[in-house]
Amino acid sequence: MNKKSLVSIDDLSTDEMVSILDLAEEFEKQPSQTLLEGKVIATLFFEPSTRTRLSFESAISRLGGKIVGFTDASSSSVTKGETLNDTIRTVTNYCDMIVMRHPIEGSARLASEIADVPVINAGDGANQHPTQTMLDLYSIRKTQGSLDKLNLFLVGDLKYGRTVHSLLMAMSRWNTTFNFISPEELRIPVEYKLYLDKLGLRYYEHSDFTEIIKEADIIYMTRVQKERFSDPMEYEKVKNVYVLRNHMLRETKENMKILHPLPRVNEIHTDVDMNEKSYYFQQALNGVYTRQAIITRLLNLK
Repeated sequence: MNKKSLVSIDDLSTDEMVSILDLAEEFEKQPSQTLLEGKVIATLFFEPSTRTRLSFESAISRLGGKIVGFTDASSSSVTKGETLNDTIRTVTNYCDMIVMRHPIEGSARLASEIADVPVINAGDGANQHPTQTMLDLYSIRKTQGSLDKLNLFLVGDLKYGRTVHSLLMAMSRWNTTFNFISPEELRIPVEYKLYLDKLGLRYYEHSDFTEIIKEADIIYMTRVQKERFSDPMEYEKVKNVYVLRNHMLRETKENMKILHPLPRVNEIHTDVDMNEKSYYFQQALNGVYTRQAIITRLLNLK
């Protein structure tokens, strides 16, 4: 791991990824331990968060650690004009690790270069969200029995979706077939397609997936992120372009599972929730075990 921090999914080798997934399995069997007793973790959330923040706090609490930090930039000295540099230099004195979410791409990398303690990127703008990726990998491996030779459908906001970008980079370590389903305005950025070309991995772009849904092993739904649009009219044009309904799942593979990084808006109808192929709420729970594994690895406790 790069400088004992986790900023990008590329900071992890494939062996390290697998090791973290194996460790997460151990934590799922016994999530309550005392490995973080005497440790203080700072959670700095400059952007709103529910699942990521609470699953980190749950992971830390279940391991006996203490939490300091803030849940909104408006409650920090940023409102007084303090720079990110000064915030990180100050906070690093109070803790053993920093978990940070920030709206600006590259902010987590900057923090990791400034801090004297490990930094975990909990999302930096539209760039990366590596701990979400690790819990996604854990969920995929747990439901499919393997990460290899899967047909992965990525649906919705593929342009701004940091979870999609990170998951693509991670799953490209295995022999994955990618299907990109999005409106024209939210296509996967060209650099990711060039990356897959270089690796010789197959990918296909679609504007609709109702006719090909039966080929999917994993359907990874994403919301269209209103906060990433500067023009409200552009958001209105695409916000409900894909809505997954229960009746659409009738001819899908038996092993197929539906994932979503959450929160959802309208892209998965509530009639899907009771279908055994829905997995997004269990996926959110898997975040606790995966983040326990990441934290203890970075602090050399496991």
